[in-house]
Amino acid sequence: MSGLHVHRSPWAGTWYPDDPAGLGQLLAEAGAASTERTGAFVRPGALAFLVPHAAPAYSGVVAASAFRNVPAAGAARAIILGFSHRHAVRGVAVPQTSCIATPLGTVQVDRAAADALAASPPFHSVPEELVCDHSVEIQVPFLQVFASGMAIVPLYIGSLEAGERQTAARALHALMDGHTVLIASSDLTHYGPDFGYQPFELRADTPGRLRELDMGALSAAGSLDPALFRNYLEQSGATVCGVAPIELLLETLRGLDVEVFQETLDYQASGELVHDYRHSVSYGAAGYFRASAWELGPPQQAALLQAARFSLDQFRRTREQQFPAPVDPSLRQRGRAFVTILERDAIRGCVGCFETPHPLAQCVPRLTLDACADGRFGPIENWDELEIEVHVLTPPKRIASPDRLQPGEHGAFLKAGPCRGLLLPVVAERHGLDREHFLRVLARKAGLPETVYSGTDWELSIFRDQTFREQRA
Repeated sequence: MSGLHVHRSPWAGTWYPDDPAGLGQLLAEAGAASTERTGAFVRPGALAFLVPHAAPAYSGVVAASAFRNVPAAGAARAIILGFSHRHAVRGVAVPQTSCIATPLGTVQVDRAAADALAASPPFHSVPEELVCDHSVEIQVPFLQVFASGMAIVPLYIGSLEAGERQTAARALHALMDGHTVLIASSDLTHYGPDFGYQPFELRADTPGRLRELDMGALSAAGSLDPALFRNYLEQSGATVCGVAPIELLLETLRGLDVEVFQETLDYQASGELVHDYRHSVSYGAAGYFRASAWELGPPQQAALLQAARFSLDQFRRTREQQFPAPVDPSLRQRGRAFVTILERDAIRGCVGCFETPHPLAQCVPRLTLDACADGRFGPIENWDELEIEVHVLTPPKRIASPDRLQPGEHGAFLKAGPCRGLLLPVVAERHGLDREHFLRVLARKAGLPETVYSGTDWELSIFRDQTFREQRA
């Protein structure tokens, strides 16, 4: 293709330092701060990420929580889904450039992939200067630092009809070869008069209300349903800027032949950073992984069961809570878990950690002691016969219809207002519940009428569960 050139990013010297040492140090510090905030664990095998695109001094730490996971994806190519803040784009614009240069060097554009996309609508080729935008280019230095050597396919997503988005997603499917990750670029809520969005007055509770608004947007994105995501934005008014890139990301992922779950990696608002929420932009990072990415191998399973047994035995002897330090660093990952205590196969307690994930090595032993004190299933008669069963869960995935629930395969989480209810997949299996009966039991557990699903003021999510149990002599 004629007209290809090395594109020099105009953001050096304005949005980030224009000298290699300064930029490298800024991003290295962002990575270190991210590790301090969210832990060193990175989940392998990511398919895609949602990342913010403000200047690295603002959103860099949150962005780093995603880019630290990129090398573990085993990818050699990143498709960056951005958009133009300055010019309206119709369809998907493919810029005419061979590589993008930053102070850290150049990143090659995969021209073969870019040209193949540009050959079919809604993709089309455009001169770089017509679309160049920080939503794409702010991601390039991060890739250079955290995943050097990767090629990129920069795309600028504009207005797309539903059918066009589906066509574009099918084209992207062809590029998802096991060595490619998608990166959707978007900030979250823009709050304050400068953005024309102030749904609530500036008060002491503004940070919490903004977080609630943004967590709702991330939860809706976790559905992988563009219509559900769009509906949340329309109902809440949340001013998420990269709607089109996110919608294309979701459309692409839900068309894959694997079940994908979203994990929120980090979140922060500029109001927190500058101690001023009068004008605040929220930043969120999320990763999209196969359900199997949350499964633990036999050594990790054994280590968690041993830690749970240690804490239980120590408590029986001393009445003190003692929790062993994890030997396996992967068990420091934040996760969702339930622990079931059984006596001669009869449940004597079941307690979990779900809405707020915690390091597995800490929460599983604590949940073991809490499950022994559950009390809902009758008193423990013989402590020597207790068995520990651990459930490690994926994050929840919102669904628009209960018909998406597969009893025995999925667990479910229901919330409506302050009411909450959760059932593990094993409940349907142990009691032979079909979908209808499973949903009825779930509603009762949440303290809601069984007819709750006929209304609109509820949210239903599904998750998967890896279960492992002590093998007692």
